[in-house]
Amino acid sequence: MSSAVPARAQLSIGEVLARLRPEFADVTISKIRFLESEGLVEPQRTPSGYRKFSADDLQRLRYILAAQRDRYLPLKVIRDHLEAIDRGLEPPDLPGGEPRVPVALVRGDEYPSAETFAHDASDLRLSRGELAESAGIDEALLAQLESYGLVHSRSEHYDGNALSVAKAAAELSGFGIEPRHLRAFKTAADREVGLIEAVVTPLLRKRNAEAQAHADEVGREIAALAVRLHAALVKTQLSQDGRG
Repeated sequence: MSSAVPARAQLSIGEVLARLRPEFADVTISKIRFLESEGLVEPQRTPSGYRKFSADDLQRLRYILAAQRDRYLPLKVIRDHLEAIDRGLEPPDLPGGEPRVPVALVRGDEYPSAETFAHDASDLRLSRGELAESAGIDEALLAQLESYGLVHSRSEHYDGNALSVAKAAAELSGFGIEPRHLRAFKTAADREVGLIEAVVTPLLRKRNAEAQAHADEVGREIAALAVRLHAALVKTQLSQDGRG
């Protein structure tokens, strides 16, 4: 039986059990209900009270059961791991360790592809301290980035885009480039987004899933090309000025 489940699938507890059993022979319905009672998984309920599990719920159960079986982790530690995962972090490898920001979110490519923009960096949720530590900046620099509208929080957390901006700003500060000098980049980005929206908006007039998917694809492709064009223009100008 395939373990693949559509993202919006709604499985009964019996169907979940059937999908978990090939990998976790000892799992039972009572075990799944216990994990729910502990708040580790929260399936939806139908009006009549039946549990309905999503693909994310199933994946969450797999993680819990594997952590218990393979690493002998107690539920308290697993709960901490799940909290980190929910915030887009990687759980610690060793007991007592701290969750980590995924390396992919802080490693930039010279020429991003459309696939780069397909990654939803907004899934990451960092506290103010975690953002500063991950980006290698202090409170003063973070406050400046916020004051110039370069970084902002959402529901008291910072996402992966904020981390990317803060990290780049930290590296630029090493060359004497301050947040106030970066306002031009923000203005240019706003204009580029406006151009992308002008192309994408007409594609959304059909108001169906296919149109939305096509518009998203076109938007990512244009964004990637815009970044590549910007990098090429900067390189060209530096070369003409004899600095490249």
